[in-house]
Amino acid sequence: MPATASAVVLPPLCGGLRSPSTVSAQSQAVETPVADPPPAVEPTDATRPRRQPRYHVVLWNDDDHTYQYVIAMLKKLFGHPTERGLALAKEVDQQGRVVVLTTTREHAELKRDQIHAMGPDTLLARSKGAMSASIEPEA
Repeated sequence: MPATASAVVLPPLCGGLRSPSTVSAQSQAVETPVADPPPAVEPTDATRPRRQPRYHVVLWNDDDHTYQYVIAMLKKLFGHPTERGLALAKEVDQQGRVVVLTTTREHAELKRDQIHAMGPDTLLARSKGAMSASIEPEA
């Protein structure tokens, strides 16, 4: 449809369409001056939000869980890809512990509890329970 002088189609603002009568009425309106925005205020220590303390989720080594168990657990609970899971499994096996996540205290407690809820490794008959995990403040 060709545009006429009395009907100008504008893109919608704030989710609403403008009718041609609204557009022609707006084009005849007198512009009013807009006040300048207030000057920017630099945040101070008192007004700046504080960052929550961070905590490590630490996985502890034992001889009652296989690499497959550790990799699958890390993938399920933390979303680590298989390659990252393998690297963390090797580190916990060699070093005795590994940090698998650093996050807020509440989230770290949740992840620690999820590790404890994973249960035993079904590939090893001697596995009687979940792996050990703890949380500690980030240094």
